[in-house]
Amino acid sequence: MSSALFIIDVQNDFTEGGVLGVTGGGVVASGITRLLAEHPESYDHVFASRDWHDGDNDNGGHFSESPDFVDSWPVHCVAGSAGAEYHAALDLGPSVIHVRKGQGVPAYSIFEGTRGSGEVVQDVLSRLGVTTIDVVGIATDHCVLASALDALGAGFTVRVLTDLVAGVAPESSAAALERLASAGATVTSSTPRGLRD
Repeated sequence: MSSALFIIDVQNDFTEGGVLGVTGGGVVASGITRLLAEHPESYDHVFASRDWHDGDNDNGGHFSESPDFVDSWPVHCVAGSAGAEYHAALDLGPSVIHVRKGQGVPAYSIFEGTRGSGEVVQDVLSRLGVTTIDVVGIATDHCVLASALDALGAGFTVRVLTDLVAGVAPESSAAALERLASAGATVTSSTPRGLRD
């Protein structure tokens, strides 16, 4: 049995100043860096996802010139662009497992992504014997929600660390956390965290 941290989409386009920037994104980036630096033994494996969209098409309707901000969005996190890069305050270290999602299709959950080798996240987790997952990142009410729900649905024990997530709006973020709690996730702060030191 092993543990994993899911760092969801802490990218320039989703943090302050980005195309879809959320308030508190930069604080989340620095907070995750601090967690990893101060508690390096807390997780056996660290996964970090990024939206990595095609720049020459609408990615299956995900991009729109008239977005509804539910199923369609302005152009963001185009592969290789500055907006798709991790926030500068996020220091992941050398052993992180990078996951790219949304390559030509709509994608919200980290489980819809792949490693550079093409290996899907579920297969990586199974191979590594992961049983428990903590989820942090952006946005609480979209990709964090989708990733945590998929983790629960796949049978993992899931915690969402509320001080290390940031959402689009307070109301929808609160509703997302309530939904996750009802689905079986533990919704808690990272401090005190009870993680392995």
